[in-house]
Amino acid sequence: MVKLGEYSLYLTIPFALYAIGAAVAGTRSLRGRDWARSSERAVYAVFALLCLAVVGLEWALLTDRFDLSFVYSISSREQPVPFKLAIWGGHDGSLLLWGWMLGLMSALVVFQNRARNRVLMPWVIVSQMVNLLFFSAVMTFSKNPFAEVTGTVLSNGAGMNPILQHPVMLIHPPILYVGFVGFSVPFAFAVAALITGELGTTWFRSTRRWTLTAWFFLGTGLLLGGRWAYEVLGWGGYWAWDPVENSSLMPWLAGTAFLHSVMIQEKRGMLKIWNIALIGLTYLLCLFGTFLTRSGIVQSVHSFANAGLFGVVFLGYLIASATVFIGLLVNRLPDLRSQNRLKSVLSREGSFLLNNYVFLGLLAIVLWGTMYPVISEAIWNAQIQLGPPSFQRLAGPLAIFLLLLTGIGPLIAWRRTNWTNIRKSFVWPATAGSVTGLALFLGGMDRFYPWAFLSLCAFVTGTIVQEYARGIAARMRRGEGLLRAFFELLKRNQRRYGGYVVHLAVMLMFVGFAGAAFDLEETRLMRPGERWELANYTIEYRQARPIEHSHYAGAVARLALWRDGEPVAMLLPEKRVYFQQQQPTTLPAVLSSPSEDFYVIMTGLEPDQSAAFKVYINPLVNWLWIGGFVFVLGNTLLLWRLPAPTRTDPV
Repeated sequence: MVKLGEYSLYLTIPFALYAIGAAVAGTRSLRGRDWARSSERAVYAVFALLCLAVVGLEWALLTDRFDLSFVYSISSREQPVPFKLAIWGGHDGSLLLWGWMLGLMSALVVFQNRARNRVLMPWVIVSQMVNLLFFSAVMTFSKNPFAEVTGTVLSNGAGMNPILQHPVMLIHPPILYVGFVGFSVPFAFAVAALITGELGTTWFRSTRRWTLTAWFFLGTGLLLGGRWAYEVLGWGGYWAWDPVENSSLMPWLAGTAFLHSVMIQEKRGMLKIWNIALIGLTYLLCLFGTFLTRSGIVQSVHSFANAGLFGVVFLGYLIASATVFIGLLVNRLPDLRSQNRLKSVLSREGSFLLNNYVFLGLLAIVLWGTMYPVISEAIWNAQIQLGPPSFQRLAGPLAIFLLLLTGIGPLIAWRRTNWTNIRKSFVWPATAGSVTGLALFLGGMDRFYPWAFLSLCAFVTGTIVQEYARGIAARMRRGEGLLRAFFELLKRNQRRYGGYVVHLAVMLMFVGFAGAAFDLEETRLMRPGERWELANYTIEYRQARPIEHSHYAGAVARLALWRDGEPVAMLLPEKRVYFQQQQPTTLPAVLSSPSEDFYVIMTGLEPDQSAAFKVYINPLVNWLWIGGFVFVLGNTLLLWRLPAPTRTDPV
């Protein structure tokens, strides 16, 4: 089975080459239809071969084939089966997962378009197969997951990093990869449109759900990564502006800008160049993020080791992809003139365009901060890291402006808005924001950013509630009940009202972000029986006892916790050292509530039972996770095909 998987991986190269050749022949030959169908069958064959390769590697992991370097590096006999099968836990296996997903999506898009988009599809296949050919060639000649160990074969493997053996890490990398690889489909359609001159709305209408799905999975992967960091890394936070975190955030920002701006082209025939450039930027940033993770040019707790020549090859492929795409775009500039021009900044298309500028401004800040160590080393021969304060200081004003635009956008009309309508639409949302801001100020909130975030969140929420209320009220005046009016409203304009739920999710996340300004962090060495007063909490250290386990040694402490004088929990933070990896880890204990988290880790334990504890009190942090749940709900409303409306709608 293992050899079958290895040979199947090798065979993807000739089949991908054939798919490319047949697709090109399909555009130039008199027997174009036959060649096109042949190229499609070759795509299915490539996917089938990649499935065999994945099965072969999974079999090697499951049967402890430590004669394979990849299996030895990420698995051991004692490792739980779910983590044995996590091929994304190592560099070579993660590339195979990427290739498999690329093959899956190529096969799905070919099947989906088997009877439509016949002009575009040959070039879509070429784009997808060129991508896949690169990854197959890299795996075959450089990062082969089936490569054998050189020298002595040991009876057990090194095992996966203990901090990766967490339930979230079983789904976080694959979900991120769906986002990264998913953007290859709209990118391929954009390339096909540039090559064929089919530059209308077909290319993005055909891939709308692909784009939304990729964006949704990438955003969900970011949230899951933050949750994993919060639970496992023991530093009390969920986002540190780490280079690999940023590498996932950058394409998400570009994709968000595209999802907003493409509506302007759909409604007004504008921004054709901008939209094609944005989807190209999004996928190229997906490749760039993959390069950052695997090249070793930036240091991260998430990244793989320095990849040497592979990093150079990947960078070359990234530059070549960008060059070809830009060349195609420049060649088509005369054909991409907009049908209309922006008539007023005070219009919905004007707000969307400003929204795009803000997203790209945030993207530029993240890119600059991420690459600054590389730039500083090239110029001054010293890597200078920009910490979270630098990112937050630069991104804060743009985030405030983005929140303001999010509330304003739905309240103004397309083309041009008059002041009478503005005053009428803004009354309730502006009142909600103003009352919230005044209440926070009178309550003693003297920090600008959290005050602005929370006030604007109230403004945006007021906008969303008003939009739903108006739509539901209009339907109820036609005789529909409340629930029916709500569901009919959703069915009539699923994109608009599902999008409002996603906006609400972002508002809830910003509430969590605002709370970070009031985080409290304290460290103390305690003896058994000693008490510690911190804010409105009282902590009593009872004892620490050793942990007996076959794979690690450690200790667990018992901490009694009171809040406002009332007992609320017994917390059990742990500290472990894993035998095989000789790696220390901390397991935090957390008491959660809607208002805040009490988060404690044990940083050290002395022979006399005295222990060092670090406590974080994180206000409002759980609204980030609540917002994540609403984000999933909103995207489900966007992607789930609801039944058609049952009657002619007034709204």
